[in-house]
Amino acid sequence: MDEQQINFLKPPPPQRGPASGRWQNYPLDPPPQSPKIKRWAFLIIGLAIFGLLIFRNYTMTKWPTNPSAYDPITLKPKKIGFLETVRNFIFSSDKVLAGQNEDRINILLLGIGGPGHEGPYLSDTNIILSIRPSVNQVAMISVPRDLAAKINGHGLKKINNANAFGEAEKSGNGGEYARKIFEETFNINIPYYARVDFSAFKELIDNVGEIIVNVERPFTDTSFPDNNDALRTVSFDAGPQQMNGERALTFARSRHGNNGEGSDFARTKRQQLVLASFKKKLLSAGTFLNPITLQKVISSLSKHINTNLDFGQIMFLINMAKTIDSREMKTLVLDDAPNGLLKPLIGQDGAYLLAPKNNSYAEINSAIQNIFNATNTPAVSAPDQNKAAPISMSIPTAKIEIQNGTWRVGLAAIKKQELEKDGLYVSAVGNSVKRPIATTIIYIINTNTPKNITTAVMAKLNASSTPHLPEWLQSAYNASGSSSDIIIIFGEDANTAK
Repeated sequence: MDEQQINFLKPPPPQRGPASGRWQNYPLDPPPQSPKIKRWAFLIIGLAIFGLLIFRNYTMTKWPTNPSAYDPITLKPKKIGFLETVRNFIFSSDKVLAGQNEDRINILLLGIGGPGHEGPYLSDTNIILSIRPSVNQVAMISVPRDLAAKINGHGLKKINNANAFGEAEKSGNGGEYARKIFEETFNINIPYYARVDFSAFKELIDNVGEIIVNVERPFTDTSFPDNNDALRTVSFDAGPQQMNGERALTFARSRHGNNGEGSDFARTKRQQLVLASFKKKLLSAGTFLNPITLQKVISSLSKHINTNLDFGQIMFLINMAKTIDSREMKTLVLDDAPNGLLKPLIGQDGAYLLAPKNNSYAEINSAIQNIFNATNTPAVSAPDQNKAAPISMSIPTAKIEIQNGTWRVGLAAIKKQELEKDGLYVSAVGNSVKRPIATTIIYIINTNTPKNITTAVMAKLNASSTPHLPEWLQSAYNASGSSSDIIIIFGEDANTAK
């Protein structure tokens, strides 16, 4: 028998066992794969890709809420673990906020009294914060609460009602509802909102350890609302003032100050000053790099803020804010000054409103759209650049003057506050030259005053009206140079009125 030659460089051919049928000696080339194995491989790869997409959508809204998870210098999340590293690598920061690609990020800021305050969900503060990331510019557009806006299902109403209507429709929906109304009114994309109450305002400032506000002009407000429906006097001197949360809130909320500080427009400018000062203090090294302070700020926000921004987006904005010079901030306050964009009017229900001077929002919307290109605000461009539809606001206006016909100190200011709460426009307050007067009387000086306004005033006060002024009032009216359409003199019966 010839000897069989053996090649030691090649394994012997596979042999099957007599019973098992399994491979006993595996060759270097594996057995051919079945179609089933290939299908499983593709399935696993597909599931991995699908899981990665889900991971993206999930983790983009699950940012760390612990300050220690963020770098104290860059304010970006630290790379905690493999999955965080993968996410930060795949999903770059230029997709964090809607509007970055268009170089315009808009956020609606709302300030409300909150539960326990009168009109808890009416927005006392309305600011559109605009950010231009490419050049690190910021603009604040302050919108007066009395601005007339079309609100779905409610007709023409004050824009500060939007948040309240949203809350009435569904608890927690006020901010989102208001965001949509502001978007529609000004014809711009506002993807985000942040709503805070008075408690948050005070807590946040106290958490950073007081702020320095440069008061532009001194003023005194003798009718600032206090606890239990009482009034108190507050005063502010001109120049840099150190303020805690309570003091800053008083400064921002005051509505009846003298020296030109008694209007909503002056108040919105003060609110802008406070926000700029808070931003400066929050981002100072001694404040933001203190983990205890930062934790307090985060705690206050979590309790008192309602927003559709997630925590990571907030941190991203704060990081961006560190490079913004507050002195270069653009501001626009919508008002009815001689060169302003608004005019006063009285609504069908007797409510005091503000409306565009030409009955169309096109001019206002253009000013907002072009705020970063303006050298001075308000800036107005050609109205035809904006496609906003005109809004019908042909309702005439009326000026109401209140006089105190009693010896009760502050009665006129109290009644002014009550009538304004009901939506009426009070142009002036003062003391009657004749006192005391027994019964409240409404004098209709301008006989062309719309009947719906006089009817609304009479119904709210349950008082009679007359177009005839007594001689003593006629003389005082002529001497004062007043242009009031209606004068209300509150008598002794107002002291006992509810």
